[in-house]
Amino acid sequence: MQTKLADFIKNSPQGQEADAILRSCVHCGFCLATCPTYQILGDELDSPRGRIYLMKQMLEGQPVTQKTQLHLDRCLTCRACETTCPSGVRYGALIDIGRAMVEQQVKRDTQSEVLRFTLRKVLPNAWVFNTLFKAGQLVRPFLPQSLKRKIPPKLSSAKAWPESRHARKMLVLEGCVQPSLAPNINAATARVLDHLGISLMKAENAGCCGAVAFHLNAQQDGLDYMRRNIDAWWPWVEQGEVDAIVVTASGCGVTVKEYGHFLQHDPVYAGKAAKVSALAKDIGEIVHAELDKIEQLLAQQRVDAGKTKLSFHSPCTLQHGMQIRGVVEKILHSAGFDLTAVPNAHLCCGSAGTYSILQPELSQQLLKNKVTALESGKPDQIATANIGCLMHLQTGTTLSVKHWIELLDERLSDSRPAKSFHFD
Repeated sequence: MQTKLADFIKNSPQGQEADAILRSCVHCGFCLATCPTYQILGDELDSPRGRIYLMKQMLEGQPVTQKTQLHLDRCLTCRACETTCPSGVRYGALIDIGRAMVEQQVKRDTQSEVLRFTLRKVLPNAWVFNTLFKAGQLVRPFLPQSLKRKIPPKLSSAKAWPESRHARKMLVLEGCVQPSLAPNINAATARVLDHLGISLMKAENAGCCGAVAFHLNAQQDGLDYMRRNIDAWWPWVEQGEVDAIVVTASGCGVTVKEYGHFLQHDPVYAGKAAKVSALAKDIGEIVHAELDKIEQLLAQQRVDAGKTKLSFHSPCTLQHGMQIRGVVEKILHSAGFDLTAVPNAHLCCGSAGTYSILQPELSQQLLKNKVTALESGKPDQIATANIGCLMHLQTGTTLSVKHWIELLDERLSDSRPAKSFHFD
């Protein structure tokens, strides 16, 4: 693709990055076949190729309108197009640049501004979110059904977090909404790793990964959350005391793995961010590396394990953002689960961070399609790898939806008296 960027952007780091990405696109159209919004709407401007043309025009100095903003807003940032693209176009990075520019040039209406401001101030703040979430649970019985199904009933507290007792240690990203919505996920992770001779540590002051604010175009706020996490983790990282930074929500994982990219021009944090990104691992990567030990622990469970039919939803951030495919499925298969086939497994469920709130009609259509696909194999249960997908899917099905690490934790607990591994 030939480009001629406008003077106001062409010499900036963002302009140079955008120019390189635009030039890598050969406008072949392969991305149209895997774009969820294009499949639903049939408008090329709601496809990656169409949005790339809109951003190219903007970067070349042509007028930017609410129409441009609308089509960029409709993008899920699922990055399925990156998996499909034969030219390696870094579409996710380009749309981050494009959305930030549109936000500067096109004013939103008051209602939209208030909603976006509220989301980026409430969701990343664990204390505020938890307070509001508990209040919502109190009044849940009195709400209409349409609202009730969006607020989970009161959950039992997470099971015990093992004491730190192993020489191998890893840090965990606590996250922002997950500790309130599903407090057992990180605790289950700690227990699974404890079986493998690894202690999972929490870092005080670490919290939201920064994705919520960043993708709502408050990008400086998002970068500040990233810096806060780096500061919280750095004493362990600098001393080489941890083998990895474990992320149990794939939506956060794809962001932490890209801290090095987001902060590459920050003279204070660039080096630290690159180191943190190198250490960041999805929990699936950690467990997969220890799969032979998992299989030994579960060996005595093999006779009964195959009774549970499980449908696995691989989040877009896992399979497209981090390019991790088939790993969790292999772990679940080794744990004895009978995995059902999922048609169009590459397509988004419609959660996509705050997308389900900001684009409810498209989100609900994607949810309906995804639930139909997941239930087509008549599973007993649904598993996933991201808290946003988990909560979104649960609103569309009567089947139980859990994080896969919780299911593995249950299997390991059931497998006793098998012994944990200790290498200290």
